[in-house]
Amino acid sequence: MDEIKRRATVHDVAREAGVSLATVDRVLNGRPGVRSETAEKVAEAIKALDFRRDLSASLLARARDLGVTFLIPDGRNEFMFALGTAIQRRASVSKGERVSITTRLVHAFDPAALATALGELDPKACDCAVVVATADDKVRRAIDSAARRGIDVITLVSDLPGSARRHFIGIDNVAAGRTAASLMGRFARPGPIGLIAGSLSLADHRQRREGFEAVLGAEFAQHMIVGPLEGLDDDARTEAAALELLERSVSGIYNLGAGNAGLIRALQKTGHAGRVRIVAHELTPTTREGLAGGAIDVVIDQNPDGEIAAALSAAQSLALGQESDRPPAPIEIGLYLRDNLPRAQTTT
Repeated sequence: MDEIKRRATVHDVAREAGVSLATVDRVLNGRPGVRSETAEKVAEAIKALDFRRDLSASLLARARDLGVTFLIPDGRNEFMFALGTAIQRRASVSKGERVSITTRLVHAFDPAALATALGELDPKACDCAVVVATADDKVRRAIDSAARRGIDVITLVSDLPGSARRHFIGIDNVAAGRTAASLMGRFARPGPIGLIAGSLSLADHRQRREGFEAVLGAEFAQHMIVGPLEGLDDDARTEAAALELLERSVSGIYNLGAGNAGLIRALQKTGHAGRVRIVAHELTPTTREGLAGGAIDVVIDQNPDGEIAAALSAAQSLALGQESDRPPAPIEIGLYLRDNLPRAQTTT
Protein backbone atom coordinates (compact mmCIF):
# COMPACT_ATOMS: atom_id res chain seq x y z
CA MET A 1 0.00 0.00 0.00
CA ASP A 2 1.35 3.44 -0.95
CA GLU A 3 2.49 5.56 1.93
CA ILE A 4 0.24 8.58 2.65
CA LYS A 5 1.99 11.73 1.44
CA ARG A 6 3.11 13.98 4.27
CA ARG A 7 1.97 17.59 4.12
CA ALA A 8 4.82 19.97 3.21
CA THR A 9 6.00 22.42 5.87
CA VAL A 10 7.85 25.74 5.78
CA HIS A 11 11.00 23.80 6.64
CA ASP A 12 10.54 21.76 3.46
CA VAL A 13 10.05 24.94 1.42
CA ALA A 14 13.20 26.51 2.89
CA ARG A 15 15.21 23.37 2.19
CA GLU A 16 13.88 23.05 -1.38
CA ALA A 17 14.58 26.72 -2.16
CA GLY A 18 17.94 26.76 -0.37
CA VAL A 19 16.99 29.71 1.84
CA SER A 20 16.41 30.39 5.51
CA LEU A 21 13.11 30.05 7.35
CA ALA A 22 13.12 33.82 7.87
CA THR A 23 13.26 34.36 4.11
CA VAL A 24 10.35 31.99 3.54
CA ASP A 25 8.39 33.84 6.21
CA ARG A 26 9.07 37.19 4.52
CA VAL A 27 7.89 35.87 1.17
CA LEU A 28 4.74 34.27 2.61
CA ASN A 29 3.79 37.48 4.43
CA GLY A 30 4.73 39.83 1.61
CA ARG A 31 7.32 41.68 3.67
CA PRO A 32 10.20 43.57 2.01
CA GLY A 33 13.86 42.64 2.10
CA VAL A 34 13.84 39.67 -0.30
CA ARG A 35 15.47 39.86 -3.73
CA SER A 36 13.21 39.02 -6.65
CA GLU A 37 15.37 36.04 -7.64
CA THR A 38 15.13 34.61 -4.13
CA ALA A 39 11.38 35.20 -3.95
CA GLU A 40 11.03 33.36 -7.26
CA LYS A 41 12.96 30.37 -5.86
CA VAL A 42 10.61 30.27 -2.87
CA ALA A 43 7.55 30.48 -5.15
CA GLU A 44 8.88 27.61 -7.27
CA ALA A 45 9.49 25.51 -4.14
CA ILE A 46 5.98 26.19 -2.90
CA LYS A 47 4.55 25.04 -6.22
CA ALA A 48 6.79 21.98 -6.46
CA LEU A 49 5.92 20.82 -2.94
CA ASP A 50 2.22 21.78 -3.19
CA PHE A 51 2.75 23.72 0.04
CA ARG A 52 -0.44 24.98 1.68
CA ARG A 53 -0.20 27.29 4.60
CA ASP A 54 -1.88 26.48 7.90
CA LEU A 55 -3.93 29.61 8.56
CA SER A 56 -4.63 28.72 12.19
CA ALA A 57 -0.94 28.33 12.99
CA SER A 58 -0.14 31.59 11.21
CA LEU A 59 -2.79 33.43 13.18
CA LEU A 60 -1.38 32.05 16.42
CA ALA A 61 1.95 33.65 15.51
CA ARG A 62 0.42 37.13 15.26
CA ALA A 63 1.06 39.70 17.98
CA ARG A 64 -2.68 40.06 18.59
CA ASP A 65 -5.96 38.41 17.70
CA LEU A 66 -7.46 38.97 14.28
CA GLY A 67 -10.37 41.36 14.79
CA VAL A 68 -13.40 40.85 12.56
CA THR A 69 -16.49 43.04 12.90
CA PHE A 70 -19.78 42.12 11.23
CA LEU A 71 -22.18 44.99 10.45
CA ILE A 72 -25.61 43.36 10.07
CA PRO A 73 -29.01 45.05 9.54
CA ASP A 74 -31.36 45.02 12.52
CA GLY A 75 -35.11 44.46 12.38
CA ARG A 76 -37.23 41.35 11.94
CA ASN A 77 -35.65 39.95 8.77
CA GLU A 78 -35.41 36.23 9.51
CA PHE A 79 -32.47 35.68 7.18
CA MET A 80 -30.44 38.41 8.87
CA PHE A 81 -31.30 36.79 12.20
CA ALA A 82 -29.98 33.49 10.78
CA LEU A 83 -26.76 35.25 9.77
CA GLY A 84 -26.42 36.59 13.31
CA THR A 85 -26.94 33.12 14.74
CA ALA A 86 -24.29 31.71 12.39
CA ILE A 87 -21.86 34.43 13.51
CA GLN A 88 -22.48 33.53 17.15
CA ARG A 89 -21.77 29.87 16.45
CA ARG A 90 -18.50 30.73 14.73
CA ALA A 91 -17.50 33.16 17.48
CA SER A 92 -17.87 30.47 20.13
CA VAL A 93 -15.26 28.25 18.45
CA SER A 94 -12.90 30.90 17.07
CA LYS A 95 -11.34 32.16 20.31
CA GLY A 96 -8.77 29.38 20.34
CA GLU A 97 -7.84 30.32 16.76
CA ARG A 98 -6.85 33.86 17.76
CA VAL A 99 -9.87 35.37 15.99
CA SER A 100 -12.02 37.92 17.82
CA ILE A 101 -15.51 38.32 16.29
CA THR A 102 -17.83 41.25 17.02
CA THR A 103 -21.33 41.80 15.69
CA ARG A 104 -22.88 45.26 15.46
CA LEU A 105 -26.48 45.75 14.40
CA VAL A 106 -27.13 48.69 12.08
CA HIS A 107 -30.53 50.18 11.29
CA ALA A 108 -31.81 48.47 8.14
CA PHE A 109 -32.04 50.48 4.90
CA ASP A 110 -30.22 53.42 6.53
CA PRO A 111 -27.07 54.25 4.53
CA ALA A 112 -26.10 57.04 6.91
CA ALA A 113 -26.19 54.67 9.91
CA LEU A 114 -24.06 52.11 8.05
CA ALA A 115 -21.58 54.78 6.97
CA THR A 116 -21.33 56.03 10.56
CA ALA A 117 -20.75 52.50 11.88
CA LEU A 118 -17.95 52.00 9.35
CA GLY A 119 -16.41 55.33 10.28
CA GLU A 120 -16.35 54.38 13.96
CA LEU A 121 -14.28 51.23 13.44
CA ASP A 122 -10.84 51.43 15.02
CA PRO A 123 -8.05 49.79 12.97
CA LYS A 124 -6.25 48.98 16.23
CA ALA A 125 -9.06 46.57 17.09
CA CYS A 126 -10.64 45.76 13.72
CA ASP A 127 -8.64 44.16 10.91
CA CYS A 128 -11.64 43.35 8.73
CA ALA A 129 -15.23 44.58 8.49
CA VAL A 130 -17.86 42.30 6.94
CA VAL A 131 -20.74 44.44 5.72
CA VAL A 132 -24.21 43.90 4.24
CA ALA A 133 -23.85 46.85 1.90
CA THR A 134 -26.41 49.41 0.74
CA ALA A 135 -25.87 50.99 -2.68
CA ASP A 136 -25.25 54.55 -1.60
CA ASP A 137 -22.40 57.01 -2.09
CA LYS A 138 -22.13 57.59 1.67
CA VAL A 139 -21.52 53.87 2.20
CA ARG A 140 -19.08 53.72 -0.71
CA ARG A 141 -17.08 56.62 0.72
CA ALA A 142 -17.13 55.02 4.19
CA ILE A 143 -15.76 51.75 2.78
CA ASP A 144 -13.04 53.65 0.93
CA SER A 145 -12.17 55.53 4.12
CA ALA A 146 -11.99 52.31 6.14
CA ALA A 147 -9.63 50.84 3.54
CA ARG A 148 -7.36 53.88 3.78
CA ARG A 149 -7.27 53.43 7.57
CA GLY A 150 -6.02 49.87 7.06
CA ILE A 151 -9.29 47.97 7.54
CA ASP A 152 -10.12 45.34 4.93
CA VAL A 153 -13.80 45.41 3.97
CA ILE A 154 -15.72 42.38 2.70
CA THR A 155 -19.28 42.77 1.46
CA LEU A 156 -21.76 40.07 2.44
CA VAL A 157 -25.06 39.09 0.74
CA SER A 158 -25.34 42.47 -1.04
CA ASP A 159 -22.31 43.82 -2.90
CA LEU A 160 -21.07 47.35 -3.60
CA PRO A 161 -18.92 47.22 -6.76
CA GLY A 162 -16.80 50.28 -7.38
CA SER A 163 -15.89 50.62 -3.71
CA ALA A 164 -12.61 49.62 -2.08
CA ARG A 165 -14.10 46.40 -0.71
CA ARG A 166 -11.74 43.45 -1.09
CA HIS A 167 -14.17 40.58 -1.69
CA PHE A 168 -17.88 39.82 -1.99
CA ILE A 169 -19.35 36.77 -0.27
CA GLY A 170 -22.78 35.68 -1.45
CA ILE A 171 -24.74 33.98 -4.18
CA ASP A 172 -24.84 35.07 -7.82
CA ASN A 173 -27.99 37.16 -7.47
CA VAL A 174 -28.52 37.61 -11.20
CA ALA A 175 -28.50 33.81 -11.52
CA ALA A 176 -30.97 33.58 -8.63
CA GLY A 177 -33.36 35.92 -10.43
CA ARG A 178 -32.98 34.01 -13.68
CA THR A 179 -33.71 30.77 -11.82
CA ALA A 180 -36.87 32.28 -10.33
CA ALA A 181 -38.05 33.36 -13.78
CA SER A 182 -37.39 29.95 -15.32
CA LEU A 183 -39.50 28.31 -12.62
CA MET A 184 -42.26 30.90 -12.66
CA GLY A 185 -42.48 30.98 -16.44
CA ARG A 186 -42.96 27.24 -16.65
CA PHE A 187 -45.41 26.71 -13.82
CA ALA A 188 -47.57 29.82 -13.50
CA ARG A 189 -50.69 30.08 -15.65
CA PRO A 190 -50.50 32.76 -18.37
CA GLY A 191 -50.92 36.23 -16.93
CA PRO A 192 -49.09 38.97 -15.06
CA ILE A 193 -46.33 38.14 -12.57
CA GLY A 194 -45.92 40.44 -9.58
CA LEU A 195 -42.56 41.42 -8.07
CA ILE A 196 -41.96 42.49 -4.48
CA ALA A 197 -38.53 43.81 -3.50
CA GLY A 198 -37.29 44.59 -0.03
CA SER A 199 -35.52 47.67 -1.36
CA LEU A 200 -34.02 48.48 -4.72
CA SER A 201 -31.24 50.31 -2.85
CA LEU A 202 -29.80 46.83 -2.22
CA ALA A 203 -27.65 45.48 -5.03
CA ASP A 204 -28.79 41.90 -4.45
CA HIS A 205 -32.46 42.82 -4.94
CA ARG A 206 -31.71 44.88 -8.05
CA GLN A 207 -29.66 42.04 -9.51
CA ARG A 208 -32.38 39.48 -8.81
CA ARG A 209 -34.87 41.74 -10.59
CA GLU A 210 -32.47 42.15 -13.52
CA GLY A 211 -32.04 38.38 -13.93
CA PHE A 212 -35.77 37.73 -13.55
CA GLU A 213 -36.82 40.32 -16.11
CA ALA A 214 -34.21 39.17 -18.64
CA VAL A 215 -35.40 35.55 -18.68
CA LEU A 216 -39.13 36.21 -18.39
CA GLY A 217 -39.03 38.81 -21.18
CA ALA A 218 -36.97 36.64 -23.52
CA GLU A 219 -38.54 33.24 -22.97
CA PHE A 220 -42.09 33.60 -21.62
CA ALA A 221 -44.19 35.95 -23.73
CA GLN A 222 -47.36 34.77 -21.97
CA HIS A 223 -46.32 36.71 -18.87
CA MET A 224 -45.91 40.39 -18.15
CA ILE A 225 -44.27 41.87 -15.06
CA VAL A 226 -46.10 44.05 -12.54
CA GLY A 227 -43.96 46.02 -10.12
CA PRO A 228 -41.71 45.74 -8.28
CA LEU A 229 -43.37 47.08 -5.17
CA GLU A 230 -41.10 47.66 -2.17
CA GLY A 231 -41.92 45.86 1.09
CA LEU A 232 -38.79 46.96 3.00
CA ASP A 233 -38.44 43.37 4.26
CA ASP A 234 -41.30 44.17 6.65
CA ASP A 235 -44.22 41.76 7.12
CA ALA A 236 -46.96 44.42 7.16
CA ARG A 237 -45.59 46.34 4.18
CA THR A 238 -45.04 43.13 2.22
CA GLU A 239 -48.61 42.03 3.00
CA ALA A 240 -49.93 45.34 1.65
CA ALA A 241 -47.81 44.98 -1.50
CA ALA A 242 -49.03 41.41 -2.03
CA LEU A 243 -52.68 42.43 -1.59
CA GLU A 244 -52.21 45.14 -4.22
CA LEU A 245 -50.72 42.64 -6.65
CA LEU A 246 -53.43 40.05 -6.01
CA GLU A 247 -56.08 42.66 -6.81
CA ARG A 248 -54.46 42.89 -10.24
CA SER A 249 -55.06 39.17 -10.85
CA VAL A 250 -51.43 38.09 -10.96
CA SER A 251 -50.76 34.43 -11.66
CA GLY A 252 -47.54 34.45 -9.65
CA ILE A 253 -45.52 36.53 -7.20
CA TYR A 254 -41.74 36.59 -6.86
CA ASN A 255 -40.60 38.06 -3.54
CA LEU A 256 -36.99 39.16 -3.93
CA GLY A 257 -36.55 39.93 -0.23
CA ALA A 258 -38.00 39.10 3.17
CA GLY A 259 -41.38 39.83 4.80
CA ASN A 260 -42.74 36.43 3.76
CA ALA A 261 -45.07 36.13 6.75
CA GLY A 262 -46.98 39.10 5.35
CA LEU A 263 -47.02 37.55 1.88
CA ILE A 264 -48.50 34.33 3.26
CA ARG A 265 -51.14 36.26 5.23
CA ALA A 266 -52.22 38.08 2.06
CA LEU A 267 -52.57 34.79 0.19
CA GLN A 268 -54.59 33.22 2.98
CA LYS A 269 -56.86 36.24 3.48
CA THR A 270 -57.78 36.33 -0.20
CA GLY A 271 -58.05 32.58 -0.72
CA HIS A 272 -55.15 32.54 -3.20
CA ALA A 273 -52.85 30.25 -1.21
CA GLY A 274 -51.97 27.31 -3.46
CA ARG A 275 -53.54 28.96 -6.49
CA VAL A 276 -51.03 31.72 -7.22
CA ARG A 277 -47.48 30.47 -7.79
CA ILE A 278 -44.99 31.86 -5.26
CA VAL A 279 -41.19 31.94 -5.40
CA ALA A 280 -39.47 33.35 -2.32
CA HIS A 281 -35.97 33.62 -0.87
CA GLU A 282 -34.26 32.03 2.15
CA LEU A 283 -35.27 28.89 4.03
CA THR A 284 -36.50 30.28 7.36
CA PRO A 285 -39.16 29.06 9.79
CA THR A 286 -41.74 31.16 7.90
CA THR A 287 -40.86 29.97 4.40
CA ARG A 288 -40.52 26.40 5.66
CA GLU A 289 -44.09 26.60 6.97
CA GLY A 290 -45.21 28.17 3.70
CA LEU A 291 -43.67 25.34 1.69
CA ALA A 292 -45.12 22.65 3.93
CA GLY A 293 -48.60 24.20 3.77
CA GLY A 294 -48.58 24.84 0.02
CA ALA A 295 -48.66 28.65 0.11
CA ILE A 296 -45.09 28.88 -1.25
CA ASP A 297 -43.94 26.77 -4.19
CA VAL A 298 -40.17 27.27 -4.26
CA VAL A 299 -37.60 28.81 -1.93
CA ILE A 300 -34.23 29.97 -3.30
CA ASP A 301 -31.75 29.69 -0.45
CA GLN A 302 -28.24 30.91 0.35
CA ASN A 303 -26.56 29.00 3.15
CA PRO A 304 -25.94 31.49 6.03
CA ASP A 305 -23.49 29.21 7.83
CA GLY A 306 -21.52 28.73 4.64
CA GLU A 307 -21.47 32.48 3.98
CA ILE A 308 -20.12 33.30 7.44
CA ALA A 309 -17.48 30.56 7.18
CA ALA A 310 -16.42 31.88 3.76
CA ALA A 311 -16.28 35.47 5.03
CA LEU A 312 -14.07 34.50 7.97
CA SER A 313 -11.79 32.45 5.72
CA ALA A 314 -11.41 35.43 3.39
CA ALA A 315 -10.70 37.73 6.36
CA GLN A 316 -7.97 35.38 7.60
CA SER A 317 -6.36 35.19 4.18
CA LEU A 318 -6.36 38.99 3.86
CA ALA A 319 -4.83 39.42 7.31
CA LEU A 320 -2.01 37.03 6.41
CA GLY A 321 -1.32 38.57 3.03
CA GLN A 322 -2.64 35.54 1.15
CA GLU A 323 -5.23 37.34 -0.95
CA SER A 324 -5.57 36.11 -4.51
CA ASP A 325 -6.53 37.89 -7.70
CA ARG A 326 -9.26 35.29 -8.01
CA PRO A 327 -12.35 36.28 -5.95
CA PRO A 328 -14.05 33.75 -3.69
CA ALA A 329 -16.46 31.45 -5.53
CA PRO A 330 -20.15 32.38 -5.20
CA ILE A 331 -22.12 30.60 -2.51
CA GLU A 332 -24.07 27.72 -4.03
CA ILE A 333 -27.76 28.42 -4.62
CA GLY A 334 -30.15 25.97 -2.96
CA LEU A 335 -33.67 25.21 -4.24
CA TYR A 336 -36.30 23.86 -1.86
CA LEU A 337 -39.79 22.57 -2.57
CA ARG A 338 -42.19 20.92 -0.18
CA ASP A 339 -40.85 17.55 -1.34
CA ASN A 340 -37.18 18.09 -0.44
CA LEU A 341 -37.41 20.11 2.77
CA PRO A 342 -34.47 19.23 5.04
CA ARG A 343 -35.22 18.31 8.60
CA ALA A 344 -35.49 21.41 10.76
CA GLN A 345 -32.51 21.95 13.07
CA THR A 346 -33.25 21.98 16.78
CA THR A 347 -31.32 23.76 19.48
CA THR A 348 -30.76 22.54 23.01
